[in-house]
Amino acid sequence: MAFTEDQVKRYARHILLREVGGVGQQKLLESKVLVIGAGGLGSPLILYLAAAGVGTIGIVDDDVVDLSNLQRQIIHHTSDVGRLKVDSAAARVKDINPDVTLVPHRTRFDMTNALELISQYDVIADGSDNFSTRFLVNDACFFAKKTLVSGAILRFDGQVATFKPHVHDDSGVAGPCYRCIFREPPPDGQVPSCAQAGVLGALCGMIGSMQAAEILKELMGIGESLSGSLLICDGLGSTFRKIKVNRDPGCPVCGDTPTITDLSGHGQ
Repeated sequence: MAFTEDQVKRYARHILLREVGGVGQQKLLESKVLVIGAGGLGSPLILYLAAAGVGTIGIVDDDVVDLSNLQRQIIHHTSDVGRLKVDSAAARVKDINPDVTLVPHRTRFDMTNALELISQYDVIADGSDNFSTRFLVNDACFFAKKTLVSGAILRFDGQVATFKPHVHDDSGVAGPCYRCIFREPPPDGQVPSCAQAGVLGALCGMIGSMQAAEILKELMGIGESLSGSLLICDGLGSTFRKIKVNRDPGCPVCGDTPTITDLSGHGQ
């Protein structure tokens, strides 16, 4: 694939990087990423993927923009209130980079469409705001053998992780999945939502941007993957911790004797 003159100018700062170059930029232009949720995490994530030249970005979201979203969901504008988030996001992406094809999935990610949606993309980004969706995304990615880059935020805390249980290292050891860390969703009401507990808007930008960086690395095959680690951010303390996470042989999805063998156990 030959770059146009405009593309050479647009991606010049990428192409200058020895680890990226023209080959890496071409990989991005040919890649497909599915972003689940166009909210606090999805907003910066989508913006940076589009600016980087990821060729196809799919967005799954059935919600509309609300005034309370604008404190952190920077892809949406005041004039977008009442508009579907996927349509608002599509307009921003078009303005940022005409090289990018934005595929809006105006639906809720659930058991009935999970595998069909995921199968169309190379890497999946989870920016959802509830545990039931997070667990469904993990399980669907495992069965579809897709790399998952997950982010989560609440109040002043955030975390990022990459899950590739379908990939083995040089020693033949597979990476963990989300359930290797968090076995099952907590009981309803035990963990408050952002709507209940609040969240620092700028923290969403930090975590979403870190997700974008990890996705770009995975697409180009550069750097050290975050697979096998959980990166935790304490926004108030201005600290980061990187915790090593191993595959759990007792994991109900990717373990030695899985008890979840399809998506039929998930509600809609």
